[in-house]
Amino acid sequence: MKNKIPTETPVYLFLGFLESGKTKFIQETLEDPRFESGEKTLLLVTEEGEVEYETVKFVGAENVELVTIDDKSQLTEEYLTKLQAELGVERVVVEWNGTWLLEDFFEAMPEGWMINQVMTFFDSTTFLNYNANMRQLTFDKIQNTQLVVFNRFAESMDKMEFHKIVRGISRQCDIVYERADGKAEFDEIEDPLPFDINAPVIVIEDKDYAFFYRDLTENLEAYIGKTVKFRGLVATDKRLAPEDIVVGRHVMTCCADDIQYCGLACVLPSAMDLQTRDWITVTAKVQFQKHRIYKGKGPVLVAERVIISEPPEEQLATFY
Repeated sequence: MKNKIPTETPVYLFLGFLESGKTKFIQETLEDPRFESGEKTLLLVTEEGEVEYETVKFVGAENVELVTIDDKSQLTEEYLTKLQAELGVERVVVEWNGTWLLEDFFEAMPEGWMINQVMTFFDSTTFLNYNANMRQLTFDKIQNTQLVVFNRFAESMDKMEFHKIVRGISRQCDIVYERADGKAEFDEIEDPLPFDINAPVIVIEDKDYAFFYRDLTENLEAYIGKTVKFRGLVATDKRLAPEDIVVGRHVMTCCADDIQYCGLACVLPSAMDLQTRDWITVTAKVQFQKHRIYKGKGPVLVAERVIISEPPEEQLATFY
């Protein structure tokens, strides 16, 4: 018998590679009376590690349905919708396979499923090796998370080495280092921007464009009304007004597969007959206003001065 599907279903995502501590944390969470609210819970497990769930220890175990998916082809919106209807699911807890990209889950999420919390776990003893050899998977597990937990963190390990990797992907998430004895320590390393956001003109060096673009998009209010100066690559479109262009850089956040052009709408002082792939140095005031590029409001550079420039020595912007 099918149950009525709620209009909104909270989803709790637990990410990380195999043996990173996800199962242990989820087990402890479902044993915690504070997490039990009488809701029918789907525990969706997409990989099997050495640690197995002890479902009898869950608080409100009768309200938890454990379903394992070991073949990614099973992960479809149709299947998950069917599960929810048949089991009467009101919330979802997911232990996500470390070798699968998160976009596969997002694409399969039924209508009404809402991401409520994302936590990522890494084994500190293997993390640096994973990051060096499977950078895309590491990036995938960090880019949308709210918290990164480094388990098995030893006194001899350098926090800065781990900190830099996480901050190269996200400035928003919290970082926790957990020792073998269970003691946890929050990352309190200050992470200043590589440019002065309070300067009369915020000068962005070529090597810092990726940091600038990410911080601008994440903290737009801090830039509105301020003047910035940087060298960027022009993109034009015949559908735009003669004085409207896009200026930015190609940015690699993870690996060669994810290089993308990260540009901002720019209104020139006057038409300049610029062409796509021209390089310019632009000095402009950041405004939040309507622009055709965004199909609504967004960050717009109202240019005060524009100079044709030579390409930089390194045309690809990165976080490294």
